[in-house]
Amino acid sequence: MNNKSKKRNQGIFEVFASKVTKATGSTGAFLLAFFTVIAWAVTGPIFQYSETWQLVINTGTTIVTFLMVFLIQKSQNKDSMAIQLKLNELVASHKYASNRLIDVEDLSEAELEALHQYYLKLSELCKKEDSLLHTHSVDEAEEVHKAKSHKRPEA
Repeated sequence: MNNKSKKRNQGIFEVFASKVTKATGSTGAFLLAFFTVIAWAVTGPIFQYSETWQLVINTGTTIVTFLMVFLIQKSQNKDSMAIQLKLNELVASHKYASNRLIDVEDLSEAELEALHQYYLKLSELCKKEDSLLHTHSVDEAEEVHKAKSHKRPEA
């Protein structure tokens, strides 16, 4: 898919948000903000550090911050969704991966904690093995571990 057809599928705000977040994350944007603050500080004596002089920087930074929060969040939401979709594809395509991890980001915090505990247990079982390649998923970890334990001669 070329860039023109990609942009046609995006809304105006999405294209705007993407361009603004890229631009504001640049060195040029940082330097512009830095020199704006320096210029404001240098003009302090000229304006006798008046309330209006202070209000200019306070109002400007508040407005920019307020708007940037929403643009950055939009960008983060899109990036997060893209990463989740890529991870879901990897999990779904691997025959040994546990499918319970597809769309794991939609689980409750309690469900995520339960999965975390499963993977801690898997980690503990893997530490007992000679190789990390012997177990593939939480679902089969205990069975494989038990089968291997029964095959080992007692010392």
